[in-house]
Amino acid sequence: MSWKVPLFDLRFDEKEFSAVNKVLKSGWLTMGEETKEFEREFSSYIGVKYALATSSCTAALHMANLALGIGVGDEVICPSLSFVATSNSIVYTGAKPVFADVVSLTDFNISPKEIERKITNKTKAIIIVHYAGYPCNMDEICAIVKKHDLFLIEDCAHAPGAEYKGQKVGTFGDIACFSFFSNKNLSTGEGGMVVTNNEELYEKLKLLRSHGMTTLTLDRHKGHAFSYDVVSLGFNYRIDEIRAAIGRVQLKKLDTNNKKRKELVDYYKERLSECEFISIPFKDYKERSSYHIFPILLDEKINRTQLMKYLRENGIQTSIHYRPIHQFSFYKDLEVGCSDLTYTEIIGKRELTLPLYPNMQYSQVDYVVNIFNNF
Repeated sequence: MSWKVPLFDLRFDEKEFSAVNKVLKSGWLTMGEETKEFEREFSSYIGVKYALATSSCTAALHMANLALGIGVGDEVICPSLSFVATSNSIVYTGAKPVFADVVSLTDFNISPKEIERKITNKTKAIIIVHYAGYPCNMDEICAIVKKHDLFLIEDCAHAPGAEYKGQKVGTFGDIACFSFFSNKNLSTGEGGMVVTNNEELYEKLKLLRSHGMTTLTLDRHKGHAFSYDVVSLGFNYRIDEIRAAIGRVQLKKLDTNNKKRKELVDYYKERLSECEFISIPFKDYKERSSYHIFPILLDEKINRTQLMKYLRENGIQTSIHYRPIHQFSFYKDLEVGCSDLTYTEIIGKRELTLPLYPNMQYSQVDYVVNIFNNF
């Protein structure tokens, strides 16, 4: 379908094209110098010691759980209001996801109070998600982690460049994971990054990313090694040079694009300020968001499906972020902790995501709001 206003719109320019052509001409397509530079530049930008580029954020999350020794018999607390990869990464290890509710109908981030209430003697870690790019309450979450001696994984899929009290997200936990999927603020099509300040975890993550091998193909190509050992069970979670090269260009554009997103969100808020049938979460949020998506909460009188169809008929693409994970068929049949998720379930029924992307025009926001108000 040809949308007048798509949900997101990714536009590369000559800088991305040139970066890709450079890789193709080099003849080296697997992890190489572009990947190393991308990791170095990304770790410097976030403010961490170590970064490893991966095939996806899902791969990064799986690696994070494994590196922390999470497995059968363990429980990991996470939000149900997230993409399913967050909890799937726990299930992959044989551990049990325990879902905690969000703060409120105006703050869709996981609630520190509910995290603490869900902790048992089997709890080993917490995975938080900075929903829509708005950082969680890291003061309270870090205090809980310290109090109960737990591991913390930050799912930063929505939040590259976001900050909590001047500190970039991805630097608070033991490990953090980022997504570079097509609709993300920094996009390589597929791809992700796992970061940490812990050298021991970094060494574990390196082995997990590439089959548990002690040396990589590039090392052998450069004559730095002639063979390798396999010292642990690992996976093929490597990124390629093409995506790493695109990622380097995208990283340079990230702050500018996040600023454009903020300006569009501010304009949305202004235009929707008199609409009595919605509320806007994070409306008065004080920390620095990456403004990944623009979610609104519909009045319970509004039929969301009819509204989405009406918007589609007028060329406007919308989405839902998210249907709660614990309500999916697979998770209904799985033994998970999913009690007392009142806010999550309300949001799951009434949330609607409107279009947002850096090259969106104010006239497109006007069009979306006008059609929305007509309904």
